[in-house]
Amino acid sequence: MSAEPVAGRPVPVSAAAVARAAGVSTATVSYVMNGKGGVSVETRRHIIGIANELGFRPRGANGVPDVQQTRVIGLVLPNIINPMFPRWAQGIITAAAEAGYEVFVATTQDDPDVLNQVAVTMAARNVDGVILAAAFSEDATAMRTLRNARIPYVYLSRRSHFLEGDFVGIDDDAAGILLMEHVLSHGYTEIATVIGPRFSTASLAREHAFVRTAAKVGIAIGGERKISTRLNNEGGQIAAERLFAGKPPQAAVCGSDEIAIGIMQYALAHGIRVPDDLAVVGSDGLPFSRSELINLTTIVQPQQEMANEAFAMLLGRINSSSDTYTSRICAHRLHIGRTCGCTPS
Repeated sequence: MSAEPVAGRPVPVSAAAVARAAGVSTATVSYVMNGKGGVSVETRRHIIGIANELGFRPRGANGVPDVQQTRVIGLVLPNIINPMFPRWAQGIITAAAEAGYEVFVATTQDDPDVLNQVAVTMAARNVDGVILAAAFSEDATAMRTLRNARIPYVYLSRRSHFLEGDFVGIDDDAAGILLMEHVLSHGYTEIATVIGPRFSTASLAREHAFVRTAAKVGIAIGGERKISTRLNNEGGQIAAERLFAGKPPQAAVCGSDEIAIGIMQYALAHGIRVPDDLAVVGSDGLPFSRSELINLTTIVQPQQEMANEAFAMLLGRINSSSDTYTSRICAHRLHIGRTCGCTPS
């Protein structure tokens, strides 16, 4: 005699039932639900659709179906104006879709109160995990909210000093040194640095590397030539206005491509030639920045690799908890454009 379901409690759906309905093997269902490769995108989507229709929930480590899993993750970005962030978002959304997850995207405008509210909202919606590209170095309130709700998270590009977590990014210090050393090789001595907000560990690390590298050859950068601004095109234009209010520098070393392009737009509008009157370099390596139209000298971050690594790391956390944390440092490179004074080959 078969057991009757307990009143008010859903009957668990097995992977075998999903496999039968989808016309595939149980092993294929397992690969898809655990985010493993070896399954075509079409088959993966077909299985996920069937699983959602049947109400299938993957089993946890104890073999019990995890009825709490929503198959939705959160992605928190500073904004979607800077093209760097939508590129990360698209990479994460694509990787998540292939593993059967949807992505709840939120922006903070780099406001800590908004970040805290976003964390509360994501906890209330019971997301399975969160990728944070908008953490504040001196604050961990939002991450504590997630941790208290037992929601795993991964830091992308920037992190908090006060709460550990898995991290994916580049070596911002090494990247900053590489960029400044190239600028110095041109013989510039009047140099300004322009970065994003200093509560971003990535921005601050780049600024420290810029200034320290210049100081090693006797060039001091400070005062109105050491600027922190908004992490977008407008921030670059605001910084440029400050730079040209006094004696202008020979070179502006920037912590992001969007800031660099904002400075170049200001220069173009005011008859300042780049690189003849002002050399400008950036950090991010966005495709349009490196196009023939702009050809910005910049540090290239492997955006797709970072997105894939962040999602893979989060998926590992969702499927298996651990008390140890991992940092994945992706390789950067220097793109030599024309805006530094070089003649690109």
